Amino acid sequence: MIHEQTLVLIKPDAVQRQLIGEIIKRFEENQLKVCALKMIHPNEELAKKHYPLDEEWCKSAFEKTKKSAQEEKRTLGFSNHIEFGEILQNWLVNFITESPVIAIIIKGPNAINSVRDIVGATEPCKAISGTIRKDFASDESYEKANSVGRALRNLIHASDSIENAKREIQVWFKEHEVYEY
Repeated sequence: MIHEQTLVLIKPDAVQRQLIGEIIKRFEENQLKVCALKMIHPNEELAKKHYPLDEEWCKSAFEKTKKSAQEEKRTLGFSNHIEFGEILQNWLVNFITESPVIAIIIKGPNAINSVRDIVGATEPCKAISGTIRKDFASDESYEKANSVGRALRNLIHASDSIENAKREIQVWFKEHEVYEY
């Protein structure tokens, strides 16, 4: 069985609502191991490393939001993924830098998919019962966030691929901050 590492960020909305322990508990209850953990108040530079304004990131974010808009039969308001990416990056940077976050490296079998299953759908209103986002951020939607010009407040970030997990872990942690036990 292959053990993966993945990055989890408990975002400002979850930290402010004192959900840190509940969130970590859910990973540990599913036999996932915390191998690095720290509280940090990200600055703009760190936030932009996490949310890089590149072609791939812009396309991915644009397509997710566009799909949601199409499913709900509403207008997205953007036709250019780069323009959307610039605005979204600004919203995300503003959000992630508003207060401390908890950065965690989770390790375990199929950790990336396991963590994302525990976390739930990116858009909390579409998450299933029992997931972190459904249980604690269930009324949040892209439409709500976009209508007020801010990032989606969905409590938590979880890497979505092995490649992104490796890149994101390097953004948030130095090698000596990661433990094996």
